Amino acid sequence: MKRYLLALILLALAHTSFASGGTDSVFTAAKDSIIVEYGHSGKIVILVDNKEDFEKLKILDVNQIIDELDLELDENTGDLTVVEISDKNGNSKEIVKVEEGGAETAVSVGRIKVIVDESGPTTKVRVEKTKKPEPSFRTYFNVDLGINNYLRGGGGFPTSDQPYAVKGWGSWNVGLNLMASQRLSKGFYWDFGLGVQWYNFKFENRDYQAVRGDQNIEFIQRTDVDGFKSKVSASYLTAMTLLKVDFGRMNDNGNKGLKIAAGPYFGYRVGGRSKYVYRELGGSGRHKDKLNTGIYLNNIRYGIRGEIGIGRVTFFSTYDLNELYQDGKGPSGESLHPITFGLVF
Repeated sequence: MKRYLLALILLALAHTSFASGGTDSVFTAAKDSIIVEYGHSGKIVILVDNKEDFEKLKILDVNQIIDELDLELDENTGDLTVVEISDKNGNSKEIVKVEEGGAETAVSVGRIKVIVDESGPTTKVRVEKTKKPEPSFRTYFNVDLGINNYLRGGGGFPTSDQPYAVKGWGSWNVGLNLMASQRLSKGFYWDFGLGVQWYNFKFENRDYQAVRGDQNIEFIQRTDVDGFKSKVSASYLTAMTLLKVDFGRMNDNGNKGLKIAAGPYFGYRVGGRSKYVYRELGGSGRHKDKLNTGIYLNNIRYGIRGEIGIGRVTFFSTYDLNELYQDGKGPSGESLHPITFGLVF
């Protein structure tokens, strides 16, 4: 029974995977068979559809058929590779494989495995799909989207009464990163990459404009216009590296587990300015002032990045160990360290 069932399953799988004849391709179940037994457990099953085919079978040389198939049996495991394909370089790939294991027989076609179990009073058939093997090295692209703020040197965020206090909504951090990941062991990875980050610090007090003073960045109150938006922005070319632990991969649960990662980053500034959007008192239409305040921004940024993911959702946070502005060049000489929270896409 098992042999007939496996033959029919194999024909159905082969028809599904390789047939190209459309709806005109039809497989007809065998009406009779010949079983040639050899050794302790070896069998050759020949399916015969009609009497004419049986007569033709008499003239076939079985030894020649076996020699031409060139099948290799693994004496230790009992695995038998049935079909292989080879390229011009001699590299081969298994297409169909039969595995004998006591009362169970499995037929594998690609990543699909059909298992026939005759250990009980009835024959049971189940179909499994094997997981695609995980590559040891891969590259990928991701996008950071978060909000910025900064911590004062003495700790805490600037209060709203300070002209440089940051408004969360609108202080966007956007990062474009080309990453690579090296698998160190099961569930452990070393990720590294290069990207560009854009810092935006939108101020709560939109009446104050950031300008370049003689010694440091200054905030002047604009009482002559009606302010709509005031911010400072900077962009950095950034290299980063992370050590990551993926508990889902570690426990063979794929992307369903918890992931944590942490590591340092280093960036070099490629741009920086302030922007002030306003409208004339009693007038209409908006005007923009864009000033070069980058001369007081730090050219170098470095810090620590952390990530935590659940399933396919990953959160990140970065903290700059250096100050946003050069030493003593911040507003009123204030020491400000940027901090970011967001999502990785």
